[in-house]
Amino acid sequence: DAGPDGWGGGVESQELAQDRPILLHGTHGILNSKSPEETQSPQQQQQPTQGDVLSDETAYSMLEDAGHAMDRSCVNDESPGAAPSASWYQALETAHQELQQHANDVWEDVAYNGDLDIVTKCLLILELPFVLFRKITVCIPCEGFYVRGLIGLSMALSPLWMALYLWYSNDFMILGSLFFWIYFGVCFVTALALIRYAPGGDGANLSLWVSTPVALYGFVIAATWIDLVADSLVQLLDFIGIVLRIPGPIVGLTILAWGNSMADLSADITMARKGLANMAMTACFAGPFFNILVGLGLGFAALERKTGQVEREVHLQPSISVGFWYLAANSVAILITGVCMGNGKIPKKYGYIALTLYLAYLAHSFALQYLWKNDDE
Repeated sequence: DAGPDGWGGGVESQELAQDRPILLHGTHGILNSKSPEETQSPQQQQQPTQGDVLSDETAYSMLEDAGHAMDRSCVNDESPGAAPSASWYQALETAHQELQQHANDVWEDVAYNGDLDIVTKCLLILELPFVLFRKITVCIPCEGFYVRGLIGLSMALSPLWMALYLWYSNDFMILGSLFFWIYFGVCFVTALALIRYAPGGDGANLSLWVSTPVALYGFVIAATWIDLVADSLVQLLDFIGIVLRIPGPIVGLTILAWGNSMADLSADITMARKGLANMAMTACFAGPFFNILVGLGLGFAALERKTGQVEREVHLQPSISVGFWYLAANSVAILITGVCMGNGKIPKKYGYIALTLYLAYLAHSFALQYLWKNDDE
């Protein structure tokens, strides 16, 4: 028998439900601002309705704005953060709020961190202006560091930093040139697009095809920061050596060598502590290998272009010649401890061997400097 709602007791098939017309406006319209629970009576909430039967793929999906495709392309599918902004005003307002919140978080992490002692806290406060300047010029779209407003601001201000870096490090002024304005325009438009269409909120992440080029560009800007800081550190250490009247070879063996290698040492230790021992070990050899081949190659090529001399006579100091022998001894120690004793794995005892070889090399070089009166004295 037919029920009160017709044949089948009020239950209709999936095909019939999808063929019914979709109500846009009204109490039960899908464009109603109220939720279906608010527009239904208690009796209707207990009975299955048309909205319960309809699947997500309804005709309403055809009413989406075409601009949402740009929004979805910038949002990671697994991102739990908020969706992109609905308008330019909302995007700029949200970006401003995110910047204020991030600045407050950075200040609280430094000034009100109970895990820091008073000396470390004072040093971090003194470093804070440089940290903020670095943050507003280096784009970091990675998970855990993603802030939509900060990425847009750093993208827009990065050309100014590049102009400052080229002028300070290479005496090359691009500020005001046509290339600079084109470069600045591209970065500024990209920054606006990121602020408008990128997701925001806690846990938000960019999609891979957007975050990859942004991260690569941020890596280039970060490399200029490292180069400028390292160059300034070397100049400071060289100045200290001159003031203290330390011979040039000794400064090169100790202060300058430690200053140039401090960034690599920190990165290698961090990777090793995270379980990436193979990567850290490879970086120990790949870094100096790159510096020797590429650094010397580009240096001599620049010298030839500047002076016009095809050949250049180079004198190896005794400390450098001795260093080759200690490098060979270190390589032999790696082979013996890793292949013969460790079965393909470098044991912990190799670290003590390497430190012993380095201390012996320093003592040997100091002896050559002060006992045999090196030419660089």
